[in-house]
Amino acid sequence: MKRLLSSALVLCAFIAPAAVAESVWVTDQFEITLRSGPSTSNAIRLSVGSGTRLEVIERDADTGYTHVRTQGGTEGWVLTRYLMNEASAREQLEKLTSQLTNANSRGSTLDSQLNAIKGEYDAAGKKIATLEREKAAVEAELAEIRRTAANVLAINDQNKSLMDQLTAAQIRADTLEQENRVLAGQTTRYWFMSGGLVLLVGIILGIWLPRIRWQRRSRYDRF
Repeated sequence: MKRLLSSALVLCAFIAPAAVAESVWVTDQFEITLRSGPSTSNAIRLSVGSGTRLEVIERDADTGYTHVRTQGGTEGWVLTRYLMNEASAREQLEKLTSQLTNANSRGSTLDSQLNAIKGEYDAAGKKIATLEREKAAVEAELAEIRRTAANVLAINDQNKSLMDQLTAAQIRADTLEQENRVLAGQTTRYWFMSGGLVLLVGIILGIWLPRIRWQRRSRYDRF
């Protein structure tokens, strides 16, 4: 029993530190010195942080140093083993993160533009539908106007025909009235001539009949 208890205490002593152990990672933040010459005995001009871009002037394989120039124009020597041909993972991660953020921003902008375009499309569709309804109404109104115009034209033609008939009837009435006046004048002259002729015949008979009677009497007187 004592052995079992001792084993348990030893096991707990090994497990407890493992349970409370904390994990850590080495940071990629690093600075190197930019010296005036290719050795540690030369003066330090400035410290260059990790991820700083440098322009290579020359490399010295014997000393393991590289002659470089900063973007600010400062020249110096740094250890070649601290240089990389591409940016550090942290810099690349920051760059990718920035690109992703920009992509997300552009995506949001594109979504906003797409929503705006959809809104404009829907508005355009509604406007087209409204214009089609207005077009149908205008076409119906135009058809009604055409029917009305056709009726008006037919009425105008009918009125013109009636006016022509009325004018012809008026002309005929005037002609008949003129002929009636002519006939009335001729009838008056006829009756006037007939009266004159009757009067002349009466005068002749008035002269001739007494003479006939006188001649008859004269004959009778002889016998």
